[in-house]
Amino acid sequence: TGSAIPFLLKTFPKASVLGADVSQKSIEIARKLHKSERVEFALPEQQWSNGSFDLVFCNGVFHHIPRGARQSALSSIFGALKHNGVFAFWENNPWNPGTRLVMSRIPFDRDAETISPIAAKGLLRKAGFSIMELTSTFYFPRFFSLLRPLEKTILKLPFGAQYLVICRKS
Repeated sequence: TGSAIPFLLKTFPKASVLGADVSQKSIEIARKLHKSERVEFALPEQQWSNGSFDLVFCNGVFHHIPRGARQSALSSIFGALKHNGVFAFWENNPWNPGTRLVMSRIPFDRDAETISPIAAKGLLRKAGFSIMELTSTFYFPRFFSLLRPLEKTILKLPFGAQYLVICRKS
């Protein structure tokens, strides 16, 4: 529904943003929530020109894509990026017990198949991406929030609730 749109518009003030989702209902909600001449929303089958994007960002998407369709989705993203374009791949980390607990309580996540950071890097490399960086975040739950300043020192340890793989089409 485009929750990252305000962040993207602020971070990239000259950019246009295209949000894509397989759910027409989610697209309609996003269009209502994020009206801007710089923002467009589309279903994946509404193809955009290949090689025209500088950045593709997804968060918590691939654990909902069936295993057999993940490589195809990554190939589409690879094709949509310009040469040296960047893909920011965020996912829920199955190595974090808190992630597993939270996902077990969310109805739409119960049947999702999480992807480990190592498996994600393998999928991304197989799709042709060069891995630039892997970081992890959200190590400490709310009741340990006093420890959150420490997260900056342990970002490279792949045990936070979510991880980010930054990769490039080269």
